[in-house]
Amino acid sequence: MKNLVITGLLIALCGLKGSISFAQDTTLTIRALEGLKYDVPRLIVRPGTRIHLTLDNYDDMAHNLVVTLPNSRLRVVNTSLALGDQAVKLNYVPRTPDVVAYTPVVEPGKSEKISFKLEQEGIYSYVCTYPGHGFVMYGVIYVTRRPAMVPPLDKDPNVAANRKDDTAGHAHHAPDHPYELKYPAIYRTFMPDSGPASIAVGLTPQTAYCWDAGACRLRYAWTGGFIDQTDHWDGNGKKPTHVIGDVYFRDRGGFPIRFGTADRLPEVKFKGYKLINRYPEFRYLVNGVEVREMIKPLATGKGLVRHFSLGPVAGPVYVACKPGDGVTYRPSVGKIQDGMLRLPVGTKSFTITMIAE
Repeated sequence: MKNLVITGLLIALCGLKGSISFAQDTTLTIRALEGLKYDVPRLIVRPGTRIHLTLDNYDDMAHNLVVTLPNSRLRVVNTSLALGDQAVKLNYVPRTPDVVAYTPVVEPGKSEKISFKLEQEGIYSYVCTYPGHGFVMYGVIYVTRRPAMVPPLDKDPNVAANRKDDTAGHAHHAPDHPYELKYPAIYRTFMPDSGPASIAVGLTPQTAYCWDAGACRLRYAWTGGFIDQTDHWDGNGKKPTHVIGDVYFRDRGGFPIRFGTADRLPEVKFKGYKLINRYPEFRYLVNGVEVREMIKPLATGKGLVRHFSLGPVAGPVYVACKPGDGVTYRPSVGKIQDGMLRLPVGTKSFTITMIAE
C-alpha cells in the first residue's frame, strides 16, 4: 500500500504541468479549509484503484465529503437540498445510486475515514453537500489509463473555480452566486446580526429574509436584492454574508410565540425544514409543542405573510407583535393589545401579515 498525506500544494505543482498517478491501493488525507475549499482540488488514479480517504476538518464549520458518479455532482447537491427534516439524520447525503461513498458530517477539528473503489474510467467528483456548500466546494477524481490527457489544473473545467486561481498563486474573487438562482432560493450561511445557524431565503429577486435556526425565529427582512457571499467564502465566517438591499423589518420582541403567559419565554428546538413548492416550512418545538411556519412575500407592496400551524396546546397562546419593528401587524385571528396577539383558545393555524411602514 502506498501511504500519502497529500496537500493542495503538491497537486498544484504537479497538476499544472502533468498528472499524478496513484498505486492500485492508496491512502490519502483531504483537508477541509476555510473559504469552502478542499486542500486537494483533484486526484488522478488508475481504474480499479481502492482509495482509503480521510477527511480532516481544519475549518470552523462542519463539512462532509461525498463521492459521486460522473456527471451527477449537481444532481446530488440539488437532491440534498430537498431532504427537508431528514437532512440532519442523513448527514445531508441523499440515498441515490449517484453516490459512490460519503463521510458523515465532520465537525471542526474532527476527521472521518471512508474507503471506496473506482473500477470504471470516468470523471468523478467529490463534494460537500452541507447546505449552501456544494456549488463551490468540490473536487474531481480522474479515473483514467491516460493521465497525460488530463488538462492542466488552471484550465480544468471540472475543478472548483475557487481552487484554480488559488493553486496558481492568484487571488480569486467569487461571484455573488456560483449558479443561476431560482426563487425562492435558500442559503445556510453566516448572516450579520443573527446566530451562527442562519438561513437566508430569497423569496423573489427583490424580497428576502433571515431565519435564525438556532433561535427558531425570523430575524429581519429586506428588499432590493438577495445576498453577496464573496467575503464570506473568502473569510469563512470572519466576514459574514452581505445583505443586498435595505432592511425594513428587524425583530425586536424576542421569540414570538408564548404559551400560558405573555411574558414568559419558552424553550425552543429546531427540527429542520421541508420545502413546499420551494418555500421552506420551518419546524420547531416550543415547550415540546410542534410549530410549523412558512413565510411568503406580500402579494403587493413591501412585506411578508407568515403562516403558522400549531400542535395541541392547553391554555392561551400569545404572539409578540411589538411596535417599532418597522412593520404593521395584521393577524388572521385574535386581537393585538400592548404588542401581544392573543389567539382564541384551540387555534390550530393562523397567519400574520407584516406590512412595511
